[in-house]
Order: sequence, then C-alpha cells, then structure tokens
Amino acid sequence: MQIQPLEQGNLSARAYYSIREGLIAGNFKPGERLVMQDLAERLGTSVTPVREACLRLVSERGLELRSGRFAIVPTLTLSRYIEVRTIRIALEGLAAELATRHVTAENLATLETLHARFEEAEQQNDAVAAMQYNREFHFTLYRLSGMEMLTAQIEGLWVSMGPILNLFYSKGHNTYLGASAHLTLMDALREKKPAKARKAIADDILGASDSIIEFIDGRERTEQR
Repeated sequence: MQIQPLEQGNLSARAYYSIREGLIAGNFKPGERLVMQDLAERLGTSVTPVREACLRLVSERGLELRSGRFAIVPTLTLSRYIEVRTIRIALEGLAAELATRHVTAENLATLETLHARFEEAEQQNDAVAAMQYNREFHFTLYRLSGMEMLTAQIEGLWVSMGPILNLFYSKGHNTYLGASAHLTLMDALREKKPAKARKAIADDILGASDSIIEFIDGRERTEQR
C-alpha cells in the first residue's frame, strides 16, 4: 500500500484526501481491510483524523465501516461495477460535451502528451503508469468542462473504480488498455463536436466492460463453489 505521511494542518481533511487518492489511484483492492491505527502510523498522525476521514469516505460509498478499528474497501460485485459504469458514462460524457466549448490548442497539446505517455506505458506493459496517465488524461479533459462540482462527482466515481482496476490488472488483465477512443475524443475537441466527444467517452468506458464483467463473473462463480 502506497501512502505518504501528512504535513501539519487540517489533518482530517489531509487524511481524507490521502486515502481518497489511494483509492482513485488503485492502491487498494476490493475487500481489503484498512486498519485505522495502521493508516494513522503511515500518515504520521493520530487515529482520530483517520477515523473522521474514513467516515467521510463511508458516506460517499468509497469505504464500508465494519468496526471502530477498521474499514473495508467494498467487495467486487457485478451490480456495483454496472452501477458505477452507468453513472460514469452519463457524467463523464456530459463533462466531455462541455469541454468542447472551452478547449484551446494548448489544452489539446497537453492531452496529446498525456495520451502519448499512456500509450508508451501500455506498450511496456506498465499497468501502474498506464493507469496514472489515463487518469491524468481524463481529468485534464473533465476540468475543461468548467464545472468543479461535476468534476468532483466524477472523482467520487473513480474512488469506486480504482480498486476494481487494481484487482483486474493484478491478475494480468491489462491487454484492453489501448485507447483509440482517446484519439477520437481529441478529434471531437478539435472539431468542437459535443455529441462525438460524449460517444468517445462512452466507447472508452465500455471498451473494457466485457473483460471486466467476465472477470467479475469468474470470481463470483469461484467464490460460490
């Protein structure tokens, strides 16, 4: 588990963002138990800010509280994945549509650079780096919507998606990462075509869907035996 010690300040908020970042980045796996005392030691703080941070993530459905001592990353189920996927398509598609109104040549250059780094990581089978650059690409795009609340809602969905992708990749399922949808999306931004941008995001999200569903189904069948 990768987690950085906190600087002094609002420790509860800092603990929240640190743990949340770990979830989004895929540093935790579904079903993983997060012991609050252990997190506090890693963050260099007391248990109280960590407990407050975990409770906040519980309210956002990023974690589940099982006792006063630890929280659980929600287990991987098909229904949870489908729900997250459905909402992602709606909200991320909207953000992409809105981005077509504000994108500049400089923004496009940034997206092109991130996509190139993403492709390089993919070719090297570096799933961690590929996930990082894919995330940077997407959120560079979503911030162009000009809607902070919308971007925050999308980040909340990635809190749930990060652990799913962590487990998926850790089992060697990293061959679907190619993102031709990124190229279509950048074309849509250049052409200022909102509908095309929305469809590119949907295609990107759905491109991995069959593989992830098959993976989840296989795990659920194994657990039922």
